[in-house]
Amino acid sequence: MAVTSTAGQPALHRRLGVTDAVLTGLGAMLGAGIFVTLAPVAATAGPGMLLALGLAAAVAYCNARSSARLATAYPAAGGTYVYGREELGRFWGHLAGWSFVVGKTASCAAMALTAGYYLWPDQAHAVAVVAVLAFTALNCFGISKSAWALRLIVAVVIVVLLLVVVVGLTSPAVATDRLDLGGSTVSGVLGGAALWFFAFAGYARIATLGEEVRDPQRTISRAITISFIIVLTLYALVGITALLVVGHTALSGSSAPLVDVVRLSGHDGLAPVVRIGAAVAALGALLTLILGVSRTTLAMARDRYLPGILGTVHPRYAVPRHAEIAVGIVVGVLVAALDVRDAIGFSAFSVLIYYAVANASAWSLAGREPSRRGVAAARVLPALGVIGCLALSFSLSLGTVLAGVVVLAVGACAFAVQSRR
Repeated sequence: MAVTSTAGQPALHRRLGVTDAVLTGLGAMLGAGIFVTLAPVAATAGPGMLLALGLAAAVAYCNARSSARLATAYPAAGGTYVYGREELGRFWGHLAGWSFVVGKTASCAAMALTAGYYLWPDQAHAVAVVAVLAFTALNCFGISKSAWALRLIVAVVIVVLLLVVVVGLTSPAVATDRLDLGGSTVSGVLGGAALWFFAFAGYARIATLGEEVRDPQRTISRAITISFIIVLTLYALVGITALLVVGHTALSGSSAPLVDVVRLSGHDGLAPVVRIGAAVAALGALLTLILGVSRTTLAMARDRYLPGILGTVHPRYAVPRHAEIAVGIVVGVLVAALDVRDAIGFSAFSVLIYYAVANASAWSLAGREPSRRGVAAARVLPALGVIGCLALSFSLSLGTVLAGVVVLAVGACAFAVQSRR
């Protein structure tokens, strides 16, 4: 079942295959994950870092399967905004879209700032603004060009992460007693899992590009599964390496955890390589984040919950250019005010709510399109996904939860006003 564009507006072109779709997910996750969240996860979960990773992966798996099934049923731009609207009603679709746009806009700012701090710490905000403007321009001239850029970015990031793992695990600095789980707490593991989840959130980014992939019934499901497995494996390897070499206490206060891994391993000369890899990873995430936010903005504008001009598609390049530019401007403003760690927590809360709606939508879809195992079996993962997303979202700090609830309330009010019109 496809959702068509607004009458009179050209549809997006289906140009992306499985490889490009996987690269979109990898570019989103790898940048937002290891290089940004490792330190705050260590500060929150302590010795339970790996337990938190396992819990986050379990919730993310439920979300991935729900997103894959929904994206197959609704291969249109907009992701859970579309799924929630079609399965649960307009309000839930709007709430999901609002959560995604707001949370991922904060993520864009976090990624841009991360690149700035790694590349030129003294001028981090200026570098971030330039990065946002450059990638917004790149996206405006066609998604195929964006996909080609991702090939190079993902290759560099994977090489750097594997280099860190090899150097770390073969160094004399390894101490197996640092994997001791003593002192882990339930609240710490839950909070750490919520932050880890921020690193997994990009696995379903391809679902927001459902109108631009070839053979969506096959491509979307395969791309989500492949990218999820690759990233989980890398996260586990890097997380174990960082714990063995640095330890959770030192990690929690580190501004560049993977740089600390190579230095403590006796390879100071590799520190610049890791810094460049971190910057490239953040830029890769920024590129795909702008893609995802602009496509959800496009879908919401088509339904008149955002200004109609944002729902237009460029006739030559077949991209939502006005939505791209609007997102770029907003992110450019935010990078001047946001703190990276606060942005991560706020984004995690918003995206967990987004995926709670996705799982609820998959639960509804299973009642109408049951698998061979039956309705009850098809609803197990979506039900676990809803519970997991809500549990993790409300395990974050009180300030983050309150800010998230306020933003959701604003979105609900905006829906009420627009509905009356």
